[in-house]
Amino acid sequence: MITRSITKRLLAAARQYPVVAITGPRQSGKTTLVRSSFPDKPYVSLEDFDRRHMAETDPRGFLSAYPRGAILDEIQRAPMLLSYIQTLVDEEPEKLRFILTGSNQFLLMKGVAQSLAGRIALLKLMPFTFAELPPTRTAAERILSGGYPRIHDRALDPFDWHSSYIETYVEKDLKDLIHVMNLHTFRQFLVMLASQCGQLLNLSALGNALGVTHNTVKSWIAALEQSYLVFTLAPYHRNYGKRIVKTSKVYFVDTGLACALLRIRDAETLRNHIALGGLFENLVIAEFYKTSLHESGTSDLFFWRDHVGHEVDCLREVANALYPIEIKASATLHPDFFSGLRRFTELTGTPAGHARLVYGGNEKHLFHDMQAVGWKNALTF
Repeated sequence: MITRSITKRLLAAARQYPVVAITGPRQSGKTTLVRSSFPDKPYVSLEDFDRRHMAETDPRGFLSAYPRGAILDEIQRAPMLLSYIQTLVDEEPEKLRFILTGSNQFLLMKGVAQSLAGRIALLKLMPFTFAELPPTRTAAERILSGGYPRIHDRALDPFDWHSSYIETYVEKDLKDLIHVMNLHTFRQFLVMLASQCGQLLNLSALGNALGVTHNTVKSWIAALEQSYLVFTLAPYHRNYGKRIVKTSKVYFVDTGLACALLRIRDAETLRNHIALGGLFENLVIAEFYKTSLHESGTSDLFFWRDHVGHEVDCLREVANALYPIEIKASATLHPDFFSGLRRFTELTGTPAGHARLVYGGNEKHLFHDMQAVGWKNALTF
C-alpha cells in the first residue's frame, strides 16, 4: 500500500479530537487510509442498505453496538447519526470515538455544522500526488493516468476506468445534489468544462451553448465542487492601480477524468490535441491544490490577469510569501514565457527570485533571476 502524505495529520488529529472526518472524491483512498490507520476500530459501510436502514430506524441501538467507537464510511448516507454521535462524544470528549468518511462535501458539512462543531477534525483526501506515485517518463503519461489509487494499484486502463467513473458519478451521486432533467445536456456540460481547463469561466456563454440558464450552470459547477470533481481558482484581487479580471477559472481535480471526457485515450492523441496546454496547466495547478490540502487543509491559490491580457497562471502562498507561477506545456524554453511573470513582479514589487516557470521539460534554468523548473519539480520552492 502506498503511504499517503496526509497520514501524519490524520493521526495527530485523532489524538486531539473525539471525531475525525475524512472527505474527498469517491475512490480517492479514504477507506483504505482510515482502515490501515485505525486497525482496532470496527468498520461499517453505510453504503450497505441493511446497515444504513438500521442506522436510520434505530440510531441509538446502532451506535450502542460500538461502545469504543468505529469507522463509519460514507456518513452522508445516514446524516441523522451525527446528532447522536454528538451526545456520545460529549460524555467523553477526550476520547477518540469515531472516524467518519464522506464523498459529498455539502451533505457532510451541513450535518457537522449542526451537530459536531468544535468536536471534529476535518481533513480532505485527494487522489495521489506526484510524491505518492512512482515517477513517469513524460507529463503526458501523468495527465492520462491521473491519480486515482485503483488505476495504479491494479494497473487498469486509465481511459476505461475514468469513463466508468464518470457514468457512476452521474447516475449515483448527482441526484443527491441537483435535479438534472437531461443527462445528455449535463454530459455535454462536463465535456465543455474539460475543454476549457485554464480558461476564464463564462457562465452565460456555457448556458447559452447548452440551452440552460446562467444559474443552472452555476449550480452544476457547485455540485461538481461539492463532490470534489472540480475546483475553482479565484482571481487575485489586490488592487495595484490597474483593472483586473474578476472571473474565476475552473480545473479538474484529476486530469485523467478530463481526458476521458475529451475522448483522449493515448499520449499521441494528447500531444496533438488543442486542449494539451490547458490539461498541462491543470496537471500542475491540481498538484499544488492537492498537496496544499493534504499538508495544511487549505488551498490558498489564485491567478492574476489584468484587463489588457497580462496574466500569471497561479499565485501560491508559501510561508507568508507570494510566488507567481507561469505554466507552459512546451519542453523548450522561450524568453516570452516570462513576460507575465516579469509584468507581475514589476507591478507588485514581488522579488524576481520568487517567480517560477513550470514547463514541459526536465532541466532547471535561471532567466533574469527567475527560475524555470521541469514539471516533475513543480513543487520545488
